[in-house]
Amino acid sequence: MPAPGLILTGAKVRTLDPALPYATAVAVHDGVIAAIGDESDVRDWRGPGTEVVSLEGAHLVPGLVDAHSHPVWGLDMATGVDLSGVADLAGLRAALAGAERIDGWVLGFGLDHNAFEGRPIDRVLIEDAVGGAAAFLRLYDGHSALATGAALAAAGVTGPRDFTQRSEVVCDASGRPTGHLVEHAAMELLTVVIPRPSYTARRARLIELLSAMATTGLTGAHVMDAGDPELVDSVARETVLPVRLRFAPWCMPGVDAAGLEELIALQGWAGRHWQVGGVKFFMDGTVEGGTAWLDEADCHGQGTDAFWPDPEAYSAAVRQLDAAGVRTATHAIGDAAVRHVLDVVAGLGPRARGRHRIEHIETAPDELLPRFAELGVAASMQPPHTAYTRADGTDEWSRRLGSVRAGHAWRLRDLRDAGATVALGSDWPIAHYDVRAVLAAARAPRGVASTRSGLTGSEALEGCTTHAARAAGETETAGRIALGLRADLTALSLDPVEAPADELADAPVRLTVTGGYVVHRGSEGAAG
Repeated sequence: MPAPGLILTGAKVRTLDPALPYATAVAVHDGVIAAIGDESDVRDWRGPGTEVVSLEGAHLVPGLVDAHSHPVWGLDMATGVDLSGVADLAGLRAALAGAERIDGWVLGFGLDHNAFEGRPIDRVLIEDAVGGAAAFLRLYDGHSALATGAALAAAGVTGPRDFTQRSEVVCDASGRPTGHLVEHAAMELLTVVIPRPSYTARRARLIELLSAMATTGLTGAHVMDAGDPELVDSVARETVLPVRLRFAPWCMPGVDAAGLEELIALQGWAGRHWQVGGVKFFMDGTVEGGTAWLDEADCHGQGTDAFWPDPEAYSAAVRQLDAAGVRTATHAIGDAAVRHVLDVVAGLGPRARGRHRIEHIETAPDELLPRFAELGVAASMQPPHTAYTRADGTDEWSRRLGSVRAGHAWRLRDLRDAGATVALGSDWPIAHYDVRAVLAAARAPRGVASTRSGLTGSEALEGCTTHAARAAGETETAGRIALGLRADLTALSLDPVEAPADELADAPVRLTVTGGYVVHRGSEGAAG
C-alpha cells in the first residue's frame, strides 16, 4: 500500500467489524482506512511523511455521528440569551430584564415550557420585563415561540392567520394575539423581521460550532434541514470541516410537482465533508405544543390533527421521492403520526426497504414496534430529550400525554429488542451537541423514561456508528473501522462500551479524525 499519511498506534481499537473486532493500530491514507493491525505492523506501514500518533491506551472507535442535528439552521435558532437554565417565571423575567439587546430586540432560545408553571403562554407575562421592547423567544422544542406586542407589530401580525401547514398564531377570545406562535409557518412571520447575524458572523460561528462539536468526539451529523449549502461549501473550500454534514432539506405541505423535482435534483450536491442526501418531512409537531398527532386527544383536548392538513398529500410526496430513489426522514412524535408513516412505507413495497426513517418517536404502542424491523424503517431517536421530563410526571410533556402514553415514551430498549435500527442523536440546539451525553443518556434515560431500561454500552455505541450509517444508507462507506471505509475516528480515554454511563459523559476525548484529518487533539495525545 502507499505510505499512509496518518498512523494511530498504541490504541485499544474497537472496530465494530465482525471480520476483525479488535486491533491496536490503524493506518489512514487519502481519507480512508488503509490498514488495521498491531504494533508490530507499524514499522512496515510507516513512510517518510507519515504522522504517527501514539494514543497510549486510549479507546479508538469508529467516528461518532449525531443522527439528528441542526448545526447550520441552529445558528439562527441559538441567537440571543440562552434560557435553557430558566426553571420558572420569576427566573425568566430576571433573565430577560438583564438580556443584551440586539438591534433593539431581545432574543432568546431554549426556553422550557415548564418555566410557565402551567400558565397559558402569553406575552403579558414578560412585556414589562423587557420594557416593552420587541422580543422573540424560542421555546426549547424549536416548534414554538413567544413574541411581545412590539415584535408582533413589527411583523404586522394583528390576529389569526391561515396556513398551508398546521401552524397557529394563538389568539385569546377577543382575537388578540397572545404572542404564542405554534409551528414553523407562524414563527416565520417573525423570523423575517428579527435581526439576523451577518454572513461573516455566521461563518465564524459555524466554524466555532463545528470545532466545538469535534472536541466531544463527533465526526459527523445528519442535518435535518437544508442548512445553507453555499455557506458550508464556502467554508469547506477554505478549511477542513471538522464534522461531516449530510443535509436533508425540508418538504412541506403545499409542495407541488415542481417543488418535488427540485428536491430530487438537489440529491448528491456535495463538497468536501458535506453532501445533500435525503428529504425531511414533518408528520406532526410536539407534545408540549399540543401539535403531536395522537390516536386520542391529549389531556388538553389537542393533538388530533396531522401537520399535513391532508395526510394523503404527504403520502403522495413520499411515493414520488421514493420512486426517484430519494431517502426520506419524517418527524413523527405521536402514535398516530408514527403509524401513518409506517403505513405509507408499507405501501411502497420491498424495494423501499432501508430507505426511510422516522425521527423522534416519543410515544408508540406495542403493536407498532415490530413494524420498524419488518419494513426496514430506521428509528432515529434523541435520548437527551428525556431530561425535559420529570420522573414524577409533573412536567408539561407528561401532563399532556397522561400516564399511559407517557409510559410508552422513548422506547429505545423495546425497539432494539424488536430488531429495529436505532440511530441516536441530540437534535442540537434542542439539546446539547455533546455526543458523549447522547451515549450516556441512551444507557441511562432520564425523567419519565428513567424507569425504563436503556441500551447496553455496545448498543449505544452502535447507535452513533453502525446504526447511524445504516439509517443514512452508508453501511459500505462508514460506521466501522474496516479497510476502504472513511477514516472517521474517535479516541476516548474510557471504553465507551464498558465505562459507567455517568463517567462516559465526561470522558476526555483524546483524538477526533474526520476524513483522515486530525480535527481535535486532546492534551493527552502525543505525536511521534
